[in-house]
Amino acid sequence: MPKYTEVFVPGGFPRYTYNPRLSLQIESKVRQVLENLCKLVTVTGHTKSGKTVLVRNVLPREDAIWIDGGGIGQEDDFWHTVITQLDLFQTTETSESRESSAEFSAKGSMGANFLVAKGEAEVGGSLTSTRGKDDSRSRTVSAKVTALTGLRMARVPVVIDDFHYLPRDLQGGLVRALKPLIFDGHPVVIIAIPHRRYDAVKVEKEMTGRILPIEIPSWTTKELDFIPETGFQTLDGSVSVAVASRLANESIGSPHLMQEFCRAICRAHGINDSFGGRSADLGDEELQRVFAETAETIGRPIFEKLAKGPRQRSDRIPRALKAGGEVDIYGLVLHALAHLRPDLVTLEYEDLRAAIRAVSAQDAPQLQEVARVLKHMSDIAATDQSSTPVIDFDEDEKRLHITDPFFAFYLRWGNLDS
Repeated sequence: MPKYTEVFVPGGFPRYTYNPRLSLQIESKVRQVLENLCKLVTVTGHTKSGKTVLVRNVLPREDAIWIDGGGIGQEDDFWHTVITQLDLFQTTETSESRESSAEFSAKGSMGANFLVAKGEAEVGGSLTSTRGKDDSRSRTVSAKVTALTGLRMARVPVVIDDFHYLPRDLQGGLVRALKPLIFDGHPVVIIAIPHRRYDAVKVEKEMTGRILPIEIPSWTTKELDFIPETGFQTLDGSVSVAVASRLANESIGSPHLMQEFCRAICRAHGINDSFGGRSADLGDEELQRVFAETAETIGRPIFEKLAKGPRQRSDRIPRALKAGGEVDIYGLVLHALAHLRPDLVTLEYEDLRAAIRAVSAQDAPQLQEVARVLKHMSDIAATDQSSTPVIDFDEDEKRLHITDPFFAFYLRWGNLDS
């Protein structure tokens, strides 16, 4: 029997609890890339919605070139990654050997050792001298040429994960470079979130009529239920419909979060590899503790960065909360977001302003003050090491996008005052 850490795998490949979501036929759509499709496959969906797990099930890492967009800063980084995975070399060397020979002959007597005297008996003899010379030539070609040539010869599928994390000016350039291979039927898949950091317009322009878009829908409660039902059964346990549904409702459409919950439940029961036929259910108070502990584990670091704000301290005026205590304007905005208990949503400014009024014990700050704070928070989130900013503020439209279920979950269950 496997251990619970092998059954519930948040952030990894869930060998025992993988749900192919067969009714959506998304696996078969991705698999078309292997059938001389001659199109670029784009897989898009919210962060932590299972995009990478899905593509890995069709195109395992051992059978494809996988490139993490978060690790690519400039174009050469991309091509060098391909070269490394294909075990190619940019410099080639050729050598050519040339030989020349000369034959010398002499005539003389048998005992003269070829030191001849004129008029003596003639004895034929010869010596041959050979000299060799090697000519070496080397040639170094660019990383791009080497990588494209290697891909063309190897016919290995290319998967670019977190494509949205590539610099925007690089996204179109890479698609443009890969276009000839795609037209020849080479399998290429990009994985991205449906967000303005993914320049879909530029990609569409480069690949007009040559794109197969695959959108990963949010997970339904039934699809999420599959994970605890299958996983606990694998561990010789069971889970009630009520508890499975509760877990699904708190997962914000993320199978990653569901895996986190199930693993935490196993720890709460103190089991390693088997429930021994017992139920995995927990009471309401115990489930709340699971949610709170999960929130602290996955969401606390980025929340603290946003609450701290930039180094500038000029806007740190204390602001009283209706629930008691004081915060600065960054804390006020985060308390307002927590008041909304958001899913992955786009919030209009008026929605946020209403939430600020609901949590503040004094007048709400002006539009430009809130906008400045949201811009700072968005910049902080964009420089975080995660593959996707947890929030993004559209300054022109005055809209706040919550893009990460971990952050949204923390706003529901995290301790904002600690």
